[in-house]
Amino acid sequence: MADDELRFGPFRLDTTKRTLERDGRPVRLGSRALDILCALAAARGDVVSKDALMAKVWPGQIVEENAIQVQVSALRKALDEDRTGPDYIVTVPGRGYRLIDRAPSRLASDREGKAARDPARPEDRSLAVLPFQNLSSDPEQEYFADGMVEDIIAGLSRISWLPVIARNSSFAYKGKTIDVKQIGRDLGVRYVLEGSVRKTGDRIRITVQLIDAETGVHLWVERYDRQLDDVFALQDEIAMSVVGAIEPNLRKAELERIKRKRPDSLDAYDLVLQALPYAYSHMPDKAAIAIPLLEKALVLEPGYAAAHAPLALCYHARYGRAGLHEEDRAAAIRHAHAAISGGGDDAIALGIAGFVIAMDERDHRTAQELFERALTLSNSNALSLSCSALALSWMGKTAIAIERAQRALRLSPFDPLNYLAYNALAISYFHLKNYEQARDAARRSIKSNPQFGMSHAFLAAALVRLGCLEEAKAEARQTVSADPNFSIGRFSVAAGFEPSVFAPFAEAWHEAGIPSV
Repeated sequence: MADDELRFGPFRLDTTKRTLERDGRPVRLGSRALDILCALAAARGDVVSKDALMAKVWPGQIVEENAIQVQVSALRKALDEDRTGPDYIVTVPGRGYRLIDRAPSRLASDREGKAARDPARPEDRSLAVLPFQNLSSDPEQEYFADGMVEDIIAGLSRISWLPVIARNSSFAYKGKTIDVKQIGRDLGVRYVLEGSVRKTGDRIRITVQLIDAETGVHLWVERYDRQLDDVFALQDEIAMSVVGAIEPNLRKAELERIKRKRPDSLDAYDLVLQALPYAYSHMPDKAAIAIPLLEKALVLEPGYAAAHAPLALCYHARYGRAGLHEEDRAAAIRHAHAAISGGGDDAIALGIAGFVIAMDERDHRTAQELFERALTLSNSNALSLSCSALALSWMGKTAIAIERAQRALRLSPFDPLNYLAYNALAISYFHLKNYEQARDAARRSIKSNPQFGMSHAFLAAALVRLGCLEEAKAEARQTVSADPNFSIGRFSVAAGFEPSVFAPFAEAWHEAGIPSV
């Protein structure tokens, strides 16, 4: 179907020719009503506010508000809507109108498609990206800013758990000064991303901020100051950076919101959010907290990939650091495959599943295919990049591991999970005998997550090879203090599948005083 053609029920709308047909026969429609129908069709199922429709149908004119109702009534009559027939135009109280199809096989709007796949209500955590303000005197930057916003919308739309309002709806606010809370109510979104562009000489400054539309609180602000050499390359870079940074910030904001909800809430998505900080710790004691929460989520939504993936990670942590019990390894693999089955469009689920399958099932070919699928879906997903880098570093694929780890850190420099990427760098640099870089990466990993014992182990190994034996022994003690079950022999079962990578670590750890068994 062409981009300018939309079918719903027995109707066919051509927005370029501005014609409406029913079963191949023309439908007579006034120009104002047709303008409204085209605007609703362009939104692809998203809510279009009354103000946006007024601006579209009567640009620059002052008309009474009931003019919209008059035209919508005429439109509904032309579509033969009545009390027994289908409603194609739905009034959303306090927000505006939506064009939908009561026979979903004929019209699949982006928003409703996501809602059907996602166990949580989209309005609970949806996002609108507003047109960026052009603060410079150069009108050329208007096109630059609009193109960048479109790229950001496209990138964010790949995050399966985050419904993103279509461009045509959010761009209805272009050039307007409207309170962000009102925009949230109009579009039915919880979060709003807005920004500005200012060009001075041969430099350009872009400011981006994420706002809670319910409270008006700024959740994240970033400024990008760049040389304006290649406009399109810069546009791509900024868009990728924003997409990479926004996901962990949104998850953090959502988690804070869930903490404020009543404790008896059993929504599957809320349960997953509560579990994630513990699941991502990679430590068995924290996994013990996350597992019951994730299992409750799966009782509510058995095929929920966003629960299966962190559950696989929890059992992976229990297997490698709490006894090497075969049932934990089997559970990790089982949930990883369940995450693949239910999360084919979820980059995070695929990234985590690839990591667990690489480490616990030792199916490296499948793992690498999963990493590629995840990064095809969202090449700016920092967690998928980090999981990929960490698994690949243990496989000895240092070049690609370093590239992906560095990209994850560049995209999301303040992510609390950055210790994963730093550990991938520490492993890779140690394997390449770049011991100073391995030391620096391990130190940054410890700074990112001081409680993770493996980071201290990687630092101990690098310090041994740099001749700092006493410091290495201190880090070895920190390793065992953080993870009393850690030993060289036990960890070799979990990560010793590539001897050329693991053996040098084992030798250095032995010199640092880490237990052999």
